[in-house]
Amino acid sequence: MEQNRIRRMDAPLAVRELPAAERPREKILSQGVQTLSNTELLAVLIASGSAENSAIGLAGKVLAMGEGSLASLSGFLPEEFMHIPGIGPAKACLLSAAVELGRRIATAPAADRTVISGPADSAKLFMGEMRYLKQEVIQVALLNVKQELLMKERVAAGGLFSASAHSREIFSSAVRKGAFGVILAHNHPSGDPQPSDEDIAMTKQVEDAGKVLGIQLLDHIIIGDGRYFSFLDAGYLQK
Repeated sequence: MEQNRIRRMDAPLAVRELPAAERPREKILSQGVQTLSNTELLAVLIASGSAENSAIGLAGKVLAMGEGSLASLSGFLPEEFMHIPGIGPAKACLLSAAVELGRRIATAPAADRTVISGPADSAKLFMGEMRYLKQEVIQVALLNVKQELLMKERVAAGGLFSASAHSREIFSSAVRKGAFGVILAHNHPSGDPQPSDEDIAMTKQVEDAGKVLGIQLLDHIIIGDGRYFSFLDAGYLQK
């Protein structure tokens, strides 16, 4: 019984027995998926090992099938992956699906992105969904260096007449996405888009925070009922 508790010296080292910082899944969460080697990426897909090999050991054997080239794996059928002891139908299908996804991503045409060329485009981006809102809402649009829209999101919602958002919330996604600049937008439920003193102060605060982060505040749009106010047009922001 005591001998059964002792791990065989020649037994494969399971991934869970590795130091936490060296486990592929933990590395993805702590350091980013781009830090993983090809073998580690395959090990994440394989997930579990066999009696003879750990997940990393099996991943190494899969990679060896393509002579070290991930691209070469696209030519293998699931049945060929199953020639490796420890790779059953489920793991083989998962590997084939992952390879096919990679191929489709690599060959997919570039997505058409909305170009925001000025305040009118910015207002159009927000007007339809914000002009009739009964509470004040703050949204932000992220743009790349070509003025193409990367994404937009709601960052705050307030009461009937006011909303507040810290610069941290406004720039959080912009930092993660590597955005060149942001367009801030909020609505006035009254329908009058003229800025208040609070709106002007917030715009200055966000602009200053963006300079620290290296992300430009391209415009701040206030949405009214079919009308809008642009801080860029009004000269509050530099082009």
